Amino acid sequence: MGHERSPSDEPAWAAHHRNSFLQRFGGAPEGVRLFFAPGRVNLFGGHLDYNGGPVMPTAIDRGTFLALRPRPDRVLHLESRMDSQGLRFDIDRVPRERCGRWVDYPVGVIRELLAWQAERRPEMHLQGLDILFGGNLPVGAGLSSSASICVGTAFALSEVWDLGLSRREQVHSALDAERGFVGVQCGIMDPYAIGMAKPGHLLWLDCKDQSYEHLPIDFDRLSIVVANSGVQRELAAGEFNKRVAQCAQAFQALRRYAPEAQVLRDVAPETFESHRVRLEPTLARRAQHVVNEVERTFLAREALLRGDLEELGGFMTATHRSLRDNFEVSSPELDLLVEAAIECDGCYGSRLTGAGFGGCTVLLADPASVPAIVEHVRQRYAAEKGWHPDIEVFQGDEGPRTIGA
Repeated sequence: MGHERSPSDEPAWAAHHRNSFLQRFGGAPEGVRLFFAPGRVNLFGGHLDYNGGPVMPTAIDRGTFLALRPRPDRVLHLESRMDSQGLRFDIDRVPRERCGRWVDYPVGVIRELLAWQAERRPEMHLQGLDILFGGNLPVGAGLSSSASICVGTAFALSEVWDLGLSRREQVHSALDAERGFVGVQCGIMDPYAIGMAKPGHLLWLDCKDQSYEHLPIDFDRLSIVVANSGVQRELAAGEFNKRVAQCAQAFQALRRYAPEAQVLRDVAPETFESHRVRLEPTLARRAQHVVNEVERTFLAREALLRGDLEELGGFMTATHRSLRDNFEVSSPELDLLVEAAIECDGCYGSRLTGAGFGGCTVLLADPASVPAIVEHVRQRYAAEKGWHPDIEVFQGDEGPRTIGA
């Protein structure tokens, strides 16, 4: 991660991606268009999005690059710089079944956009495209590479095909692709964090009613640092769907005692405590995390707006402990990264980010302390795991956009 890109590198990355496109597809550079969609890191609201809770993510300055060029026919040819296997199909014969590879994500979005076009603008004639995907966001690290691909595809194809989708429509095309075609029962946080990004701000997203606002974050006082455990999240999709189902079961058991509740987020802490004995122990732990995390996330918002960074970081570390003990989505590697970080002066707090089961941790730190924190975490991780983890400071990002080379 550390060598991949800083904001000032974008023209170089775009030029490299354009050259890769020409090497892969041939032809002249005229007509090649480039697009970028960021990844995201979630700071507060762990596993709350599919429970209707509030979350505070931010887009980051790493993500997915797309290069594409119109074809004279109606063939869509998808390739990736990270996989030698591409996919070709006619717009009129889009795959109906997923194949278990990266192409499922853009294919799912393409299916959503074509359904939208058939319903809203059936008179349009859509041209085929050669498309190359790439980027500098670690895949499987919990930084939402999948949503980055999906939102980037929705944005780029809306632009190239002149569909005129709003940002919210692009976000929901990405979301519906992941849920309906890929089969991950994710919440709304990741595509919203990417599609609705604003530089210098966190996104406050209420996942119950999909309302959102932007909360300022002072990067002169606070650095967002991400440490990659190097553990791929092979079990994440299946275990993630299991957690979704467990939370749904817990809500069904508790809603009789909270008849006004529409989602698990609505169950008050005192209601949960009064009736937790009625839940199977595993379901009780899952619900305890959600109920307490809702309260923590509101308190973290208040701390952020007050500028109380110590309190803000304390809530972050408390979230990690709950994700470890109650939601059981951490790993020894993630726990080690968090423990090493919070040992350091100038580190306000740390937690796993994303679904868990591997991937990355995020920490909030005093910018002046970052070099010492990074060195300590790298050395302690190397002493126990045998290699130095990638650790990098991230800036915010403005969201999906057309880029030049």
